[in-house]
Amino acid sequence: MKSAVETLNPTRVRLSIEVPFEELKDSLDAAYKKINQQVTVKGFRKGKIPARVIDQRFGRGAVLEEAVNDALPKFYTEAVNEGELNVLGQPEVDITELKDGELLAFTAEVDVRPEIEIPDYSGIEVTVDALEVTDEEVEKAVEQLRERFAATNPVERAAADGDVVTIDLQAKVDGEVLEDGVADGVSYTIGSGELLDGIDEAVTGLEAGGEATFTSQLKGGSAEGKDAEVTVKVTAVAARELPELDDDFAQMASEFDTLEELKADSRKRLETTKQYDQATQAQERVLEELLKLAEVPIPEKLLADEVQTRKHNLEHHQLGQMGLDLEKYLEIQGKTLEEFENETSEQAIKGIKTQFILDELVNKEKLNVNQEELTEHLMRRAASSGMSPDQFAQAVVEGGQVPMLVGEVARGKALAVVVEAAKVVDTNGEVVDLEDDEEAAEAAAETTEAPAEAAAEDQAEDKKAEEKNEA
Repeated sequence: MKSAVETLNPTRVRLSIEVPFEELKDSLDAAYKKINQQVTVKGFRKGKIPARVIDQRFGRGAVLEEAVNDALPKFYTEAVNEGELNVLGQPEVDITELKDGELLAFTAEVDVRPEIEIPDYSGIEVTVDALEVTDEEVEKAVEQLRERFAATNPVERAAADGDVVTIDLQAKVDGEVLEDGVADGVSYTIGSGELLDGIDEAVTGLEAGGEATFTSQLKGGSAEGKDAEVTVKVTAVAARELPELDDDFAQMASEFDTLEELKADSRKRLETTKQYDQATQAQERVLEELLKLAEVPIPEKLLADEVQTRKHNLEHHQLGQMGLDLEKYLEIQGKTLEEFENETSEQAIKGIKTQFILDELVNKEKLNVNQEELTEHLMRRAASSGMSPDQFAQAVVEGGQVPMLVGEVARGKALAVVVEAAKVVDTNGEVVDLEDDEEAAEAAAETTEAPAEAAAEDQAEDKKAEEKNEA
């Protein structure tokens, strides 16, 4: 076999391959054997039809077509390896010459990973939010805990903001009561914003037994998006009573003996959360600066596939779970289809550039991923997907996406190398020590998934949905 590589552009090549006919012998033998098993000729046992009879009855062309289809992947792979090419996606193959007994010649155009020069990233400097926990934030955290321990007591008065009311609802569209527009005994906290627009105003001031009618756009159900005439009847009013903020509350709501100890723990938890957020912010901003420094050609077909994958995942998984379609989603977002497609394309370009650059860094720095790192990463990804580690691992293995997980961890480590070399300061001008937070780096790198990652997420979601339906 002879092969030659022609560079069409920085991200695409054309392979020209010539195969002497004798090298097709194994594929021809396989073609005759396959046809033997599929056809019947009177006078011959199945599988024992001579090659000359197959040629006479079914035509030599059918045999050649089967043999070529069998041989092409093997010779294409040999040419790719010979040319030391890092190909992306499937090739576009064109058979240029097929002479029976003499020669097979074909071309294969395919995208390739571009050669990337890693820029000098040692001068990158970014600014992140300062690590400050205010007294107001601590008080808010304690207040939220206090809300969880609130008690409700029935009252005989008009409902007010913050009260918990028990209500019956009935929705009409065009004067007809909707089949799914009736609900009784619904518990609702006035001011929470958890039900229909306009309900707070309607129930405020009503006592038990009172009712009101208002118009609101339905957020779900058979008449989603339509204006409905909603009748609400209050059947009970209860006031929420918060426990006193004292040592007794601290002992009831936590493992601490005093309120001061509880507040100190709340402050510590807020600091830990902000440290992680600060690290993630640093990773994302360093990555943005790295992308600005590097020149990365983008393969057109890879970009088109990535855009399509992102749109598919949004429409069939994320929006599907929320009961929305793309048209409704764009309406809610206040975007046109053109704006959405432009944004999706920009995100896809960023994802591809990120993967290419960080993969190149992995190779340059000779970064490896051990089993412990891979397991920890799998546990985090499983948690974010809502699946158990075993379920997620099974979906990844069945989809052949273990290399994808390894790549994510490796890219996180590569980004951590860049962050370590960068200067990170907070808004107070203080230098920030991120302590080589690779977990945050992985999270930052994951925000720009490339097609392989998106495909794995797709399969994991399909697996989850399938198990739910079986249940």
